[in-house]
Amino acid sequence: MQLQQSPPVRLVLVDDQPLILAGLRVLIADTPGIELVGEAGNGRHAVQLVRSVRPDVVVMDIRMPDMDGIEATRQLMAEPGTARVLILTTFDEDEYVYAALRAGASGFLVKDMALEDIVQAIRVVAAGDALIAPSVTRRLIAAFAAPAASPQAQPDRGRLPDGVTPRETEVLTLVGRGMSNQEIAAHLTISVATAKAHVARLLTKLNTRDRVQLVIRAYEYQLVP
Repeated sequence: MQLQQSPPVRLVLVDDQPLILAGLRVLIADTPGIELVGEAGNGRHAVQLVRSVRPDVVVMDIRMPDMDGIEATRQLMAEPGTARVLILTTFDEDEYVYAALRAGASGFLVKDMALEDIVQAIRVVAAGDALIAPSVTRRLIAAFAAPAASPQAQPDRGRLPDGVTPRETEVLTLVGRGMSNQEIAAHLTISVATAKAHVARLLTKLNTRDRVQLVIRAYEYQLVP
């Protein structure tokens, strides 16, 4: 019996730099399982395009004319069942990544990443997970979490919601450090299935969409120095 192939990941690219779009277009053209269904040069056009073609994933630049990627992401995430957003950024310059993650993005890509890493990121997000790259995520959120809100708006460690257990607090701390479920399981001497169950309960209790937002919560609650 022949196995049925999964449908391709429908992708929209959003960037105001034609060279970036051209490079990503060539990459996607040679990649099985990913179908480019649209391109946009600013956030306003991106929102309209996504509503029209209903992609699975949007690779979104931040700094664009007319409407930036943060506002476009915020508008898209306000609609149920919309595409998942991967932010495209230049790490050394972009001070808006934290705001983009708060807006609901499922992760980010750095423009000088290896092409195979970009493809893998698209597939990870399309599968319903969030892109967590410990070597980059920790530095980004650590750098930008503090100025993202006033001290009065930041929750502190003593204000974890009722119902979050001590073990779940441990797991949240390790998620904030960028650990995978496998690494958390090894660190706490529990099974991977148990680690995954703790993460799933944290997603519900903290009203978070995915693992990226859990990382943000870990920094907001000052569980990660």
